[in-house]
This record gives sequence, structure tokens and C-alpha cells, in this order.
Amino acid sequence: MDNNRAGERIYDFTVRIFPYLRSITGKGVRDTLRDIEEYINMPEEGYEPPRLNIHEIPTGTQVFDWTVPKEWVIREAYIENDKGDHIIDIKDNNLHVLGYSLPVDEWVKLDELKKHIYVEEGQPDVIPYVTSYYKERFGFCMSKNMRDSLPDGKYHMYIDSELIDGSLTYADVIIPGDTDREIMFSTYFCHPSMANNECSGPALASELIRYVANMKKRRYTYRFVFVPETIGSITYLSDEGHASYLKEHLDAGFVLSCVGDDNDYSIVRSKYGKTTADRALISILKHIDHYTDYPFRERGSDERQYNSAGIDLPVVCFCRSKFGEFPEYHTSADNLQYVSKEGFQGSFDVMTALIRELEYNRHYNMKVACEPQLGKRGLYPDISRKGSYDAIMTQRDVISYADGRNDLIDLSEIIKAPADEIIEVIDRLVEADLIEALD
Repeated sequence: MDNNRAGERIYDFTVRIFPYLRSITGKGVRDTLRDIEEYINMPEEGYEPPRLNIHEIPTGTQVFDWTVPKEWVIREAYIENDKGDHIIDIKDNNLHVLGYSLPVDEWVKLDELKKHIYVEEGQPDVIPYVTSYYKERFGFCMSKNMRDSLPDGKYHMYIDSELIDGSLTYADVIIPGDTDREIMFSTYFCHPSMANNECSGPALASELIRYVANMKKRRYTYRFVFVPETIGSITYLSDEGHASYLKEHLDAGFVLSCVGDDNDYSIVRSKYGKTTADRALISILKHIDHYTDYPFRERGSDERQYNSAGIDLPVVCFCRSKFGEFPEYHTSADNLQYVSKEGFQGSFDVMTALIRELEYNRHYNMKVACEPQLGKRGLYPDISRKGSYDAIMTQRDVISYADGRNDLIDLSEIIKAPADEIIEVIDRLVEADLIEALD
């Protein structure tokens, strides 16, 4: 596939999975995974699709200090007035129902109705996203303006839902490389129709799976994880010994969240901010005009679980606008107009540059003592004049600093050049048999 059109494909896939009423369990999750599987399996010449492994973890399963909850089944939800008009209906917007709401079928007066309506007081035109996973209650969500405009009268609160003994669904994809050292991309899919916070991560990850599977050579094994946020990553780490395996094999991990808008890029660092994941992503972002560097204390997605005490994996979070930092977050304003093809293309380009950087991130050492004669190898200008050496300064710097002490990320930092530029130099020097990777 044309990588320059990746943003268009990711956006179109976001449109496809946007409508599902997702929660931490249930049909919306499974429908999303079905579409991810179909996307990964789209035919392409020379492409061998990897397997999406789908797992169902039963209700009541102990996962570290947590328990897999009951599965939420939601069929219908609305409020109607005494004329039979539906004031709100999840068929119109699936944010209108409180996540994990209990069933209700009751006629009430306006004052009682308002006790079960959630609004965003500071944003009167939006529908908020509200959940109650671990405390049983029922409720609805609407804009403040709509709530405040409701006339006195009687209203029918109706939610057809149930909590059943079912399962929590997660999935992963493993793409083998030449070694068992791993790079992980993790993303979540447990919210209703919100484009940036919910759909953008899975959509980008699905395109990255195709990119990695198409790579002619992979040093690393790549792991892609699709989970419901928080309880899903906890379950994943607990299930099948993933936590202990990743502690032994993971070199760098990245949580993908809110990656589809047009704003600045962001990193939420690992707990101590010094892992290969931190170094690699910062190295890429430094050569982009604007980015925000958040410490782990400002965490909020599954980087919390991966960095938690007793797990301590080298995982950071990559965003454009960080969750909680943009007004549209967790509201109906996080819609398909908030994300763009250009925003997705930028995130794809950053992540593929990151993958190339990690693939090349070794310590390098020149194989000849003293400065090599580059001219006889076609690596140096054959006319010496003012300014003729400017174009090869990165090459000269790589030769100087490739002394066995610096990996690719170090070289990028020292030379102040993007990793891709240094990789081109390394390829030329390898072809000329002048440089070698030490590990």
C-alpha cells in the first residue's frame, strides 16, 4: 500500500468503527474487533496477514487485584414525554445512555428525571460521556441546554439492558522478527462514538500492523494489543503469563491514544522517563516543530498499568492532543470532524519513523582506525571548494561518533540530526564496509 495515503485509509476505517456502542465488555467490543480483523486481512500483493488472536476472559476471573466484571448488554434507551415524543434516544447518539446503566422503565416528573441526567456544566452544547462500571445505577446523558429547556410534565425513562455472566474480550497480534526481543503497541476500544479518544488508536494500530507485516526484514518481534482501557490491560498482563514474559522480552512499548487530530504531538513518559521507549520517541519528536513532553505523573491511559509497581515495563504513551487536555475530550464534540486524514498521516509517519529508528538502534563502531579515505569509495566530493563539505557533515559526524559508545538514538542527539538521516548514512557506510553494529 502507498504509505503516503495511510492517513486516508486510517480516517476511513475510523468512520467505519465510529458508530458502535462500545463499553468495557460486550457486543460493541466484538464488532470492533471483527472490523479490525477484516482490515488486517484485506488482500494486497505480497502481503501475508498476521493472525488476530481474540480471547474471552469469563466474568469473575481474578486478574491481579481486580475481578473481570459482568458483561453489559444494552438494547434500547430513550426518554419520552407524555406526547410520545422521544426527547433523547441512543439510536440518535449512543452517548445518551450512562455506560453500564441498569435497566429502568418508569414514568416520573421532571424534578425526578433530572436526578438521573448527566450534563457537562461548562460546555452546555455537548453530550458528556459518563460511566458507572463498578457502582450499579441507571442514567442518561444530554446537553445542559437540552436539560434546562425541558418543560414541566411527566417523562418515561426507559433502558432495556442487563448485566450478565459473560466475558471480557481482548485481542493481540504477534509478528515474529529475527529475535525474540519485542516492541509493543497497545491501544484501547471501550468507549462509544468518540473519534479521537476512542477510534483513532485502534485505527492507527491496524494500519501499523499491515506496515510491519510488509517489512522485508524485522530485527524485532512486534506485539499489537487491543484491550478495553484499564481493566483490559490489567487482564492482559494477568492472562497467559504476559506480564512476566514482557518483563523478560520487551525493549519498548507505546500506548496509542488520541492520535487523529491536527494539534501538536505529545508523549506521556514512563515512570522514570529514561527507558528506550522514552529516548526513541523523544528523539523523533525533537525534529518536529511542536510537541509536549508530559511526565508520568500526568498519566491517564494504559501506560498506568504497564508502569505499575510489580510490572514496571518500558512503556510510554503517544498522542497528538493528550487525553483530558482538549475540550472535546469525553464529549459528543469528539466526532468525525475533530479528526482528519492529515492528522492521521502525521501520526502514522511518526510511528513508522519510530519503528525504523528502533530497528536500527544499535551501537555502531567504525571498522577502520583513524579517518577513512572516503573519496576512493565515492563517499566524498571529488572537488574541494568552499561549501562543498556542508552536504556531508552528518556523514562526517557519524564517522567521528561511531566509536562503539553510542547507539542510533545517541547519535541523533549528539549530531542534532533526525534518525532517518543518520540511517541513510549508516546504510552507505555499511555498504562500503566501514561500519559495523556491535549488538
